[in-house]
Amino acid sequence: MSLTWRPLTMDDMPRLAETFAEAERVEPIEEHYSAEDLAEEIGSPNVDLPTATISAWDGDKLVAYGLLRRRDAANPVHMMRVETLVHPGYRDDAIAARLTGWFEEAGKEIHAKSHPDAPLELHAAANTKQRWLSDVLVDAGYEHARWFVDMRADLGSIPPVKPLPEEFPLVAYEEKYEGLTLRSRNETFADHWGSTEQSPEAWRHLVVGAKDFRPDLSFLLLSPAKDRVVAMVLSAFFASDEAATGVKDLYVSHVATDAGLRGRGIAGALLGHTLAEAEAKGFQRASLNVDQDNSYRALGVYERVGFSEHQRWAGYVKPVPT
Repeated sequence: MSLTWRPLTMDDMPRLAETFAEAERVEPIEEHYSAEDLAEEIGSPNVDLPTATISAWDGDKLVAYGLLRRRDAANPVHMMRVETLVHPGYRDDAIAARLTGWFEEAGKEIHAKSHPDAPLELHAAANTKQRWLSDVLVDAGYEHARWFVDMRADLGSIPPVKPLPEEFPLVAYEEKYEGLTLRSRNETFADHWGSTEQSPEAWRHLVVGAKDFRPDLSFLLLSPAKDRVVAMVLSAFFASDEAATGVKDLYVSHVATDAGLRGRGIAGALLGHTLAEAEAKGFQRASLNVDQDNSYRALGVYERVGFSEHQRWAGYVKPVPT
């Protein structure tokens, strides 16, 4: 098979969306992307298209892509994200070898420019239905390191909402809280496996400034002086998913509580409040993703407010000598 390989451009997003749709028909992991969705994801500040992407073409058909997402910080390891997809009709050893080899070579070049003094790891994920990808990663030397769980809650049957602590003012997200939410995110996620500090540019592009962010369904608890975010639930709504499934689903992207306040049920109460507000606005379901081995037992917190496991992703890691 003779394929043409080159970096992605923004003009390729409609073709990439078609490839995602073809893969979804074979391996239904319930992720649906429009060209606009992919343009926002791939056009983030952490991805340099000419050096951090690759794509394979059979004529004018995009049949595979690979992407490396550098991290804003390496503390102490640079955990570079690997993202890839191959059209179901083109999955063979040759294309697997080309992609996995490129991940390492391009990864080392990107790493040398961003975090040259830190060790490098490549981090990838595969849904349990993506068996070919899992086999490719394992054969290339990636080791299974973690399980991540997609959870869902039927908003028509969530438990009664628990009261929020009165000493912390409740507000819906506004742009003026952008810096405070990023500070809270970086502090509360600092000891989470696989997490590193996020830059203001990436936070704005991927989270609070993203086209699918729902500030009206993102809630903060502030300190009494209103100079800190002590707890937050941030949410998004993906219209592409609703168009494909007919279900209006609120995706909860961030749940965080100050370390000194954990164990008081604040995260569950704020999340329950968010779900109730979402139902009132016509949402039928909520979803989120959680590390199964989260040290703060987050999975149990989510179960108590009505979430249950839907599907799983395996997290893979490969150290790369530099």
